[in-house]
Amino acid sequence: MPIIDSCSTHGLMTIEGAREKLLQALRPIHGTETLPLVQSTGRVLAEPVSSSVNLPPCDNSAMDGYALRFADLASGLPLELIGKSFAGAPFEGVVNPGTCVRIMTGAPLPAGADTVVMQEHVEAQAESVRITCEVRKGENIRRRGEDVVEGATLLQAGEPISVAYIALLAAAGVSMVTVVRKPVIALFSTGDELRQPGESLSEGDIYDSNRNALLAALAQMDLDVLDLGILPDNKQAIGDALQRAAREADAIITSGGVSVGEADYTREVLEELGEIAFWKVAMKPGKPFAFGFLQGIPFFGLPGNPVSALVTFYQLVVPALSVMKGNQWSGPKILQAQLLKPLKKKPGRTDFQRGVYRSNENGVLVVEPVGTQGSHILTGLAVANCFIVLARESGSVEAGEQVVIEPLGVPLG
Repeated sequence: MPIIDSCSTHGLMTIEGAREKLLQALRPIHGTETLPLVQSTGRVLAEPVSSSVNLPPCDNSAMDGYALRFADLASGLPLELIGKSFAGAPFEGVVNPGTCVRIMTGAPLPAGADTVVMQEHVEAQAESVRITCEVRKGENIRRRGEDVVEGATLLQAGEPISVAYIALLAAAGVSMVTVVRKPVIALFSTGDELRQPGESLSEGDIYDSNRNALLAALAQMDLDVLDLGILPDNKQAIGDALQRAAREADAIITSGGVSVGEADYTREVLEELGEIAFWKVAMKPGKPFAFGFLQGIPFFGLPGNPVSALVTFYQLVVPALSVMKGNQWSGPKILQAQLLKPLKKKPGRTDFQRGVYRSNENGVLVVEPVGTQGSHILTGLAVANCFIVLARESGSVEAGEQVVIEPLGVPLG
């Protein structure tokens, strides 16, 4: 099928336009699974969760101290110490007039008591205590249900489950949660010259860094992967792999084969078997990026150059996969920093130069590019902690000017 859209200036789609098309075209995948709570970190909740208990479950002490009746303090007389209350071993009796109970943090408030005085404000004898400071009625007590009321909704469907949410759910006694299932991502590299690390190289061969990096990135994003390995520059092999991927996966990612070389077959095969929504993006590195569908399955064709592959993955594929996982994508974090070294640029493409940013001795955010910015130079990307983002129509930038930076996050940061 033909390319159905490759719009924008000079035949290149803007990075903003490409990202918008991706986000509009994709939806969360169908299907759920039920997991133990401790295995659900980062997953998206598929069903709301309510609390079956109050939090706290009873009135309890916020301090180590003494539980007493506030009315007894008016006399100024010592109070008789009649027992102790621990978390898990509460005092079973009643705090009657003129008495008090030693109480520990988290211990249930004994019947009859309405105030807890912290131990630092008490003179304790063997069988009595005297209060040595002014006290407010009801102080140092955590009230039953003041955090969560029994029956209240703790989390709505669609919420990503963070560690803090796991603490909340565990406190409410939740042991299992129903989440959106993980998308399965089919992945392969193409190129007769590619070899797996550990194999021997012949003249002209190179190691497949793209697929190995993408496998790691997808694992860091907690996605399941159908690894189809390295494919030769052969239309039949590529076509067979794409059709298998469409049957067994929720999305397809390839690297290489989407440019205009004689052996770049991936885009050609995709046009025959499916459709390409857009191809070529006005970004550097990463112009030959392709997005389309094969039997309804989204396809992301990354460039073969290693930095280009990872930059397009980060800028375009990560937002798309976030949507497929059921998350909301809110856009990159953007900061302003003072440029320490000049940068060369021609207008026409948004440039994602690799850089290192920091606060200088005056607390000013500064940034400098790292090494050579070629799309094959991995050392710069390896040490970078940000992209220096130069707008599509901007030119070169001088040292001392303010530039936009995008700190790197998962899976590159």
